[in-house]
Amino acid sequence: MKKGLILTLALLFLASVTVFAGGQGETEDSGNLKLVLLVKSLGNGFFEACADGGKEAANELGNVESIYMGPSNPTAEGQIEIIETLIAQKVDGIAISANDRDALVPVCKKAMKAGIKVISFDSGIAAGGRMVDLAPSEAELIGRQQVKLIAQLCDYEGQVAVLSATSQATNQNTWIEWMKEEIKLPEYKNMDLVEVVYGDDQADKSYREAVGLMQKYPNLAGIISPTTVGVLSAAKAIEDEGKKGTVQLTGLGLPSEMQHYVENGTCGQMALWNPVDLGYTSTYILEALVSGKIEGKAGDELVAGRMGNITIGKDGNTIMGEPFVFNKDNIAAYAAMF
Repeated sequence: MKKGLILTLALLFLASVTVFAGGQGETEDSGNLKLVLLVKSLGNGFFEACADGGKEAANELGNVESIYMGPSNPTAEGQIEIIETLIAQKVDGIAISANDRDALVPVCKKAMKAGIKVISFDSGIAAGGRMVDLAPSEAELIGRQQVKLIAQLCDYEGQVAVLSATSQATNQNTWIEWMKEEIKLPEYKNMDLVEVVYGDDQADKSYREAVGLMQKYPNLAGIISPTTVGVLSAAKAIEDEGKKGTVQLTGLGLPSEMQHYVENGTCGQMALWNPVDLGYTSTYILEALVSGKIEGKAGDELVAGRMGNITIGKDGNTIMGEPFVFNKDNIAAYAAMF
């Protein structure tokens, strides 16, 4: 048996024990729906906050067991192996933040054929491989906002680069395309997007890529890193290279991880949606599909607890909200939350 599969089974068992210990009922006999939040990789603070949201929704719904899983490394292969295991275990639903938009389609089709409801969130799966895709915000808004934030920090001048996650990440690639569109506007005429590099959502590689950008472009004015792992690694690299105040930084980051760097000016401002809300909303949508409250068709509506009414759009696409901007004036309050 492969090491990854052994880890998967162990994690599922531990998740089940945790649920039982929390007083929500036995995994086998309670009759609760088994809903899995399958994330890009374990050990990522953003996705751990998503898991907290899933548990919150499960407690409110009362008929759900929320199980948090992910591969040790952010690969499509790792997620596929886990999904195969979940098919065999006959879970009721899976919400997936995809490492590869297209590679997961065949196994997700297999899961749906087996009666499992499948949705994607945060980083989508192509339409044929899921019923609903929950985007944290509109891709255009996210991409354009990132350019606006770095431009404000750089006084609308100089070379900027992007430190992304994996080259196959659905959300990252779409945001970057909108960044390229935004920077074409007249107000950015003195700015140049020089390169996009990939840290694969791994701290050490993201750090090296950030250092490489600063060495390759001695006059680099700013880095955009629309990934929580990347922006944290870039902040460390900027400090270590003595570039604080010279190379500006923005991106999508967790307040709890970035508080120090925002308050000391290494990262002047950044944005993010609330990951707790992502896990929370995904769980409500998945429960509604499994329970037959919605079918995932355009126009379907559900009440998602404190998030209010959610409407399913064309091809199952739906949007949660807009990114919030964090700066030194508000970062401490949000760092205490996530």
